[in-house]
Amino acid sequence: MEAGWRVRVLVRPGSERRLPDLPLQIHRATLEEPAALTEFVAGASAVVHCAGRVRGISAADFEPVNSEATARLVRLARRLGASRFVLISSLAAREPRLSPYAASKHKAERHLLIEGKDLEWIVLRPPAVYGPGDREMRPLLEAMARGVVPIVGHPQGRFSLLYVEDLAAAVAAALSTDVVREIFEIDDGKPGGYDWKEVLAIAAAFRGGRVVPLPVPEWLLRSVARMALLGARFRHRAPMLTPAKVNELRHPDWVCDNNGIFQALDWRPRVDFARGLAMTLTTQPGHR
Repeated sequence: MEAGWRVRVLVRPGSERRLPDLPLQIHRATLEEPAALTEFVAGASAVVHCAGRVRGISAADFEPVNSEATARLVRLARRLGASRFVLISSLAAREPRLSPYAASKHKAERHLLIEGKDLEWIVLRPPAVYGPGDREMRPLLEAMARGVVPIVGHPQGRFSLLYVEDLAAAVAAALSTDVVREIFEIDDGKPGGYDWKEVLAIAAAFRGGRVVPLPVPEWLLRSVARMALLGARFRHRAPMLTPAKVNELRHPDWVCDNNGIFQALDWRPRVDFARGLAMTLTTQPGHR
């Protein structure tokens, strides 16, 4: 919106309370309602698809939202005259064999490549995205602020991060560039990403005191994931931690390469993890 766009958002009924206090055009519907989607896309000059399912067990859980809905939106964008399509994918898409989630994001990109041949499209592949209002990474960041860092990833792994406002700025840049039909990895600009030692040092500086690492062995993660699957049968809700999610967590290389996006778009990240951690834990959701 700061870049001058009028923004129309698709919101699941009942989720409006999570929206910031901004002059948005709100359409209440789901991705499974063809008539509502047609009304939503009609008249738009661009479509930004950032919806995605992150909880699930099998491909049947992820593909309807992550893959099939992408193809549906691309076809609608073509039919209704939207010229630009920006897909916010995931860095996991480059490792589709790791999990059904990663495979579904990879399939979403393939749908765009095949169905969007006459569209101007761009794919952004962010790593872990965090910021005020986030509910997935915030518990980990709050644990850091209390002085404990659970190390659930690969002990020697490296990973990139991205603050949410930098992702939004990249979307704005993608909407106005002449470069199209490209897939870009995107992170906060830290060369080579972060390792756990660097994260510990940043967390210690933020809290002004010692931070204790708490390594979680892989066998324990997988045991908890299996128990979560058993519990899901009774709760009828997919758990966040599954054996497939452990595959993602223990993958040693989740580092982005920004060279492509730096050369193509007028965009540079402004928030590294030290600043982003402080902004996340001291900013109320919906405020700057």
